[in-house]
Amino acid sequence: MVSERGLQVLQAIVQDYVDTREPVGSKAIVERHAFGVSAATIRNDMAQLEDEDLIAAPHTSSGRVPTDKGYRVFVDHLAELRPLSGSQRNAIAALLDGSGDLDDLLMRTVRGLTRLTGQVAIVQYPSFARATVTHVELVQLGGGRMLVVVVTDTGRVSQRLTIVRHEFDDADLARIRAELGSLFVGRTVRKGMQRAESHLASLAPDPGPLPEALTTLAQVVVEELDEFRQDKLVLAGSANLARSESDFRGSIYPLLEAIEEQVTLLKLMSEMVPDDQGLAASIGRENEQFGLTEASVVASDYDATGARARVGVLGPTRMDYPTNLAAVRAVARYLTRLLEEDEAGR
Repeated sequence: MVSERGLQVLQAIVQDYVDTREPVGSKAIVERHAFGVSAATIRNDMAQLEDEDLIAAPHTSSGRVPTDKGYRVFVDHLAELRPLSGSQRNAIAALLDGSGDLDDLLMRTVRGLTRLTGQVAIVQYPSFARATVTHVELVQLGGGRMLVVVVTDTGRVSQRLTIVRHEFDDADLARIRAELGSLFVGRTVRKGMQRAESHLASLAPDPGPLPEALTTLAQVVVEELDEFRQDKLVLAGSANLARSESDFRGSIYPLLEAIEEQVTLLKLMSEMVPDDQGLAASIGRENEQFGLTEASVVASDYDATGARARVGVLGPTRMDYPTNLAAVRAVARYLTRLLEEDEAGR
């Protein structure tokens, strides 16, 4: 059982190791921290921490570094998070305010978070399977090209260019738009897809340009709505892994692969267990099943008009947990507020 002072020594070791990248010895702890005890006493505390597998010696006769278990105990015993400075909070507001649709907002979110933390920033799209389609618009661009725009009540907007091979006058275009509206508008993403797929399956083949265009465009909307209900991530700051490569004992390739594939990170993010503040951390060997034993992820829940999702950062286990947790919490709260204001304004 680690004593209260032992936990404080562990905290000092974590903080100093994160700051210096150097193993931490008892003499350095006495010099840098006001424990009011001798180096010999600190060595005894460190011996107990080592027995509990919370710190380890990377080399003979060296100082000590935190283990994955040590980082976990440190995070679990954080009394408070390091608050963001006024300039950091202003930077979040400046970057996120004035964003356009949800895609733009989430891209700004990860760009801002990676600047704040120096880590890979990740944000989950909320699942919009229960969102309601509010508008389907068609814009004829000439040459048989048609822009299909789909909007939901959550602010999600999709735009896709497709080819219909025919030009339509305003009356025919209005008919197609009305037909699509009857299939999708006012229905949830899931029910709109089901209705449209059933309708398309029941149609007899018709070579006419109007039915052919309607079938093509309805299928485009179905495919776009299927994207709406898919879990996916937006990421930024992958280059930060290369800058911190010395913090990884092995290759950073598994992390780069996880970033590219996304499936691993989606599963990891969805399985992290949050505390009562909506914060979660998954550290080192806790990520073994995902092949990311040398990485940590810290995340915070945000609310997108009833659909919960997460925003977080990915980096080496030697990361500044208090600052990173504070950053993801602040960004998540600001993101929630913007989405709530957007919903109220519609």
